[in-house]
Amino acid sequence: MTRQLLMTPKTLALCVVAILASAAFAKPASADAAAATDPIATSRDAAPKPTPAPVKKDDGSLTWKGVTLYGTIDIGLAHLDHGAPLTSYYAPGLPFLIQKNSNRPITSVSPNGLSQSKIGLSGVEPITDDLKAVFKLETGFQPTSGHLSDGSRSLIVDNGLPLASQTTNGDSSRAGQLFQGAAYLGVSSKTYGTLTYGLQTSLMVDNFAKYDPQSQSLSFSVIGYSGFAGGAGATENGRFPSSVKYVVAKGPVHAAYLHNFEGGIDFPGRADQMDVGGDYKGLSVDLTYSHVSDAVTESPLSAAQNAVAPGTLAGTVSDNTTYAVEARYVIGKAKIYGAVEAIELANPKHPLPNGFRGIGGYVVSFVNNNAYAIHRKEVVSWVGLRYSVTEKLDVTGAYYRYDQNSFKGNGCSDTSASSCSGSLWDASLVADYRFNKHFDAYAGVNHSAVAGGLASGFLNRSSTAAPVMGVRFTF
Repeated sequence: MTRQLLMTPKTLALCVVAILASAAFAKPASADAAAATDPIATSRDAAPKPTPAPVKKDDGSLTWKGVTLYGTIDIGLAHLDHGAPLTSYYAPGLPFLIQKNSNRPITSVSPNGLSQSKIGLSGVEPITDDLKAVFKLETGFQPTSGHLSDGSRSLIVDNGLPLASQTTNGDSSRAGQLFQGAAYLGVSSKTYGTLTYGLQTSLMVDNFAKYDPQSQSLSFSVIGYSGFAGGAGATENGRFPSSVKYVVAKGPVHAAYLHNFEGGIDFPGRADQMDVGGDYKGLSVDLTYSHVSDAVTESPLSAAQNAVAPGTLAGTVSDNTTYAVEARYVIGKAKIYGAVEAIELANPKHPLPNGFRGIGGYVVSFVNNNAYAIHRKEVVSWVGLRYSVTEKLDVTGAYYRYDQNSFKGNGCSDTSASSCSGSLWDASLVADYRFNKHFDAYAGVNHSAVAGGLASGFLNRSSTAAPVMGVRFTF
């Protein structure tokens, strides 16, 4: 009688587990044996293993597909012994540089102490290995009010008011436009340079980023607070709305050219600027030339003018020629700065009519085309020192000066007219501490004074802003 082997489900499961365990722990006698039994494994093991992709370091920028969102928010607190109330529109907020309407002690929040608060988009799109498309869109705003920065609006607010009743005001290249910081498009090549068109900063303003010891601070730098120097004689020309700019660098030498086309939006005249410079070891030097026709300087209306054309502005028109020499020397932890800019203003060859539309679309109803029958000559100069106490702490001292000739015709040097010879000087001291790449805090003092024709009509001739302190966040 034959005996059959009966296997229950439980016995079958135990056998399967044993077989799987044996296969899992079994080792081939050699690599050749493994290859003989598994040709797929042979192919996989013979192929080179891919190299892990390098991990890109996070630089903190908000970039997606070549487009970067960036911005700055700068807000603080200031006390001025001769000030004027805070404006909701003019970028500096308070009269840190002595102004005609500076009249009484002011303690107030203040915007944009070290730099203009702004938000923008910039982009880079590769076209070939050496050529890429670039663009930039930027606007400035007042963190204390939420308004777009608008110098012309600050002037209109004070139309017809006596000086002692005015808020802080000033002309500006920012006049409430949607994009009043920058709006340009172009191409860039490491070999051939960068060519762009649109709303762009002047070559003077470009250089100030490198040669102003206070980095164009609106609270501590004359050439940051007022655009007279950056605009080569007219604040509004710190930016040109219909300009083509070409910048190229070869080794230690660089050059730039800017042309603004006549009759463009926000600016009726034309401009030509050229710059050449170089860097050798710790020394940097730039030479700049500028000629601007039909430059406009705006101001509030008098009470009589405001009764005739409320909601408009007064303006002085000129043809301006400027030369500048700027230098910086880096030695160890110190940076030494110095510059001289000579500006000459003449009556325009092509006068502008009453009622033309200027920057930001504002109407200029009262136009003076005859202010400079005798040319006005202004020399702007400055020196400064920035010292890095530690990797995070910088201390900067600077001295700025304006010297003006007499263009009235009688050689006057008193305060009887703004066309008499005169001077302005300003001294500042600032400490800036960087907590990290995005956040810093600052504190400083600024003192300015005017004399002669540059003090004509002023309620006070000197002012001290102390202390001025604030925080800045950048992204």
